[in-house]
Amino acid sequence: MSTVDQTDLLRRARGRRAAATPAAAPARPVADGDQAPLSHAQQRMWLMDHLGQGGALYNVPVATRLRGPLDRAALATALTGLTERHAVLRTRYPRRGDQPYQQVDPVTPVPLPVLDATGPEQLAAEAARPFDLATGPVLRAALLRHGPEDHTLVLTIHHIAIDGGALRFVAEDLAELYRAARDGVPDRLAAPAPSYADYARQERARDAELTAAADTLAAGLAGARPLSLLRPVPPGARERRAVLHTAPLEPAVLEELRVLGARHGATLFTVVLAAAFAALHIASGQDDLVLGCASGHRARPEFRRTVGLAVNTLAVRADPSGDPTFAELLGLVRTALLDAQQHHEVPLDLVVERLGAAARGADGTPLLSVSCDLVQNVDPLVLPGLDTENVELDLGLAKFGLTLLVEDGPEPRCLLQHDGDALDQDTAARLLDAFAALLTAVVGDPRRRLSDLPGERLTIAEHPVVEALSAHPAVVEAAVVDNPGGPPLAYAVVRGPVVPSGTDLRAGLRGRLPAGELPLAVTLVDRLPRHPDGTPDRDRLPGAAPLSDRPAPPSDQAPPQEGPLDVVRQEFGELLGTTAPADGDFFALGGHSLVAVQLAERLRTRTGLPLTGLDILEQRTPRALAALLATRADERSAALARAGARPRTTGARTGTVLLTGATGGVGAAVLQELMAQGRPVRVLVRPESAHLPALNGAEVAEGDLGDLDSLRRAVEGVDAVIHSACTFTDHATDLAAMRALVDGWRGGPFVFVSSIDAYGRPAGTEVAEGGPSGAPVTPYGQAKLDCERILFEAAATGRGQATAVRAPIVWGPHHRLRDQLRWGATGPLYQAALAGLPIAVPPADAWYGASWVHSAALARALTACLTPDHPAAGRVVNAVSGHVSWADFTTELVRLLGSDSPVAATPDAEEELHRPWHYRADTLAGPLAPEPGEDWRDVVAAMVR
Repeated sequence: MSTVDQTDLLRRARGRRAAATPAAAPARPVADGDQAPLSHAQQRMWLMDHLGQGGALYNVPVATRLRGPLDRAALATALTGLTERHAVLRTRYPRRGDQPYQQVDPVTPVPLPVLDATGPEQLAAEAARPFDLATGPVLRAALLRHGPEDHTLVLTIHHIAIDGGALRFVAEDLAELYRAARDGVPDRLAAPAPSYADYARQERARDAELTAAADTLAAGLAGARPLSLLRPVPPGARERRAVLHTAPLEPAVLEELRVLGARHGATLFTVVLAAAFAALHIASGQDDLVLGCASGHRARPEFRRTVGLAVNTLAVRADPSGDPTFAELLGLVRTALLDAQQHHEVPLDLVVERLGAAARGADGTPLLSVSCDLVQNVDPLVLPGLDTENVELDLGLAKFGLTLLVEDGPEPRCLLQHDGDALDQDTAARLLDAFAALLTAVVGDPRRRLSDLPGERLTIAEHPVVEALSAHPAVVEAAVVDNPGGPPLAYAVVRGPVVPSGTDLRAGLRGRLPAGELPLAVTLVDRLPRHPDGTPDRDRLPGAAPLSDRPAPPSDQAPPQEGPLDVVRQEFGELLGTTAPADGDFFALGGHSLVAVQLAERLRTRTGLPLTGLDILEQRTPRALAALLATRADERSAALARAGARPRTTGARTGTVLLTGATGGVGAAVLQELMAQGRPVRVLVRPESAHLPALNGAEVAEGDLGDLDSLRRAVEGVDAVIHSACTFTDHATDLAAMRALVDGWRGGPFVFVSSIDAYGRPAGTEVAEGGPSGAPVTPYGQAKLDCERILFEAAATGRGQATAVRAPIVWGPHHRLRDQLRWGATGPLYQAALAGLPIAVPPADAWYGASWVHSAALARALTACLTPDHPAAGRVVNAVSGHVSWADFTTELVRLLGSDSPVAATPDAEEELHRPWHYRADTLAGPLAPEPGEDWRDVVAAMVR
């Protein structure tokens, strides 16, 4: 049985609307550059992204198989027309200070790349690529070609711009725009609905009303607690891998459930929701339960076809205690759901703010960790003249700890999706079986009491590390504490005449646990200190951050006289309007996500130390935050001592190099090389990533490519620039960023990391440095050419020496580069080998392959270009460590992955692999000379591992 992906569930979720509210004023036209506040739902999306909890979690992909004579030009025109019609699809989300806003960009053609299809992994990779909300775009499209008249269209939109209810409007409009473009006639679409920006403005105008209603809803949730079956998960950014379980449901059962609901004045969804309450009550023994359910709130007629994020999560609370019959429970749930729907327009984030600390359990688990829904089959995108069908697409990510669903359709089934960290698979499978059996049982007799319905009391499985440690005869008690910075920490109480050491216990885990689950260390303790609820008390365990008040480190401003704890408590108090005790909980004091971002901003400014909103949410108390700041001060001092550098006091130090892209694979290697040389470095990074380069002793300039003012501030006063940052997809932003940097450049060397894509497809096979480009040039390559032109035109006015270093595929020990190996230019080969699929490479009658460079060698080459009057000055030069044939690379990849993929040389290999070019790298040959471990086989092996 096939799986259902998270996005498909979103797309098919049934909309439930409450009564319409009074009509609003007529919509005004949307102008390019239009700015508006974010809606509450959008702000929640923005915060999750800004706190590092975005990634692909909020991608909404739709994949459709298209068979027949597809007019690609018409489809590209239709996609562009779609963004012209719905401005939210060409909106980006920069910020002023700590406040985000939405800005409508001009209409530009939507790229529609055509890629040869290689398998399901390619489809998932395309759908999972993250978005940059600050620079946009929030919509992208790609065509995967299976044959001349067989394609899969992948349309991916960030959730900040779309919801399940709006996908139908997008599909209908795209079909009509395609028909019109194909036939060369005007489209027959009605005038578009009011813009989403107007929707957000109207919602924000009601903030006082919504806040008052949120107070009422929060009061109704007082005393509730999360589902006891869910175990605590690590705070902060993580992958949130989902596990999906399915169980069939007889079509007759679904129809009888519908009839059962009608007899009790309830919808089918209400029956499913009541069954979820019953199953969870039986499984957990918990009486008071809160479940979430999705609710669209396009109640106002003028906004019913507005494309955007107009969905909310309702918190439904019910108490199944007293062993009621299922019919009685259905009545309770129906009343609770109707009450919740009366407030369907009150944003959940406002309710969570009002709950404060009560929005989470003692172990940090969110109150609303369980959801329920009824999902239905959806019609595919229909393009005239083509046979179309939906393609299921599983990103494997979980928004909730646990979700119970019933799929309504010709072959109904029950589904359970859970966060792999919050619930073990065995418990989840047993819960789903009980849920399916319960639905069948209540059809026969809804008067059965809950104690008589299918199901069993379930217990949370032990953490794998605790289970493995407890298997040792000398271990009488064990615990694991999640460590956001890396592997978990384990603790054990041991007894007996001969007891193992912590090192012995950790070594014994190697044979019982995967390498990724091994704890960082196993520490022996006499007893496990615990909170009243039984969870380990981290602050009282060895290895926790010290809680002493150490003096604050030097900063860019005058050093504060207070200790870190005093500083943190003062900032807590000023933002939250109350004196913050040292151990006061951030949420209990009235904090929420946006306040966390603001508090981090203030503490960064005051202490000169890196801190993010995510740090605030993880640490939660002034004492823990002070300890974190003290730790980061120590780490920075140690890094400065290793590098022989001194912290900046006033202005840029002599010889300071501005480095952009320092958190990327290339930039990280350049930063390491500069620090090893003792060069003072200023790095441009986003606030949420500021702690990464700062721990190496670099000066931090907060900003990004989409914030041109931040670029101008960053380049001010420096003596050299290495510009390695790039959006890869938003070429307009890349060009604007280059112009801003060049505008602020006042002298010294400027080194730009370009790409050999700028050469296009040259006529010859030996490509000299700076040689002419051959058509066609990819949009990415053209953007690099344009950036080079901007730089050299500025250099010609006497600004300083400029160098464009064209680099090929970059390999090295960095997670961004590992991701490129898996999903970038070599991704189709990697994914095919991983899946054991046959791999076609070009025939051996000519050399076909890739040029590559080791990240460390590229870093040496880039820093060499900073030397005054270097031979590269004023030129376009190449940085290439070597060339590898596709046959050799693929054979080695298959070996490293332990794959059984056959590799065959054939003329039918995808066109993109037919690359016969060797790129010369004479000017930078010295720094590019390989050092030990920089052979291509060594670096690929390290990246695969």
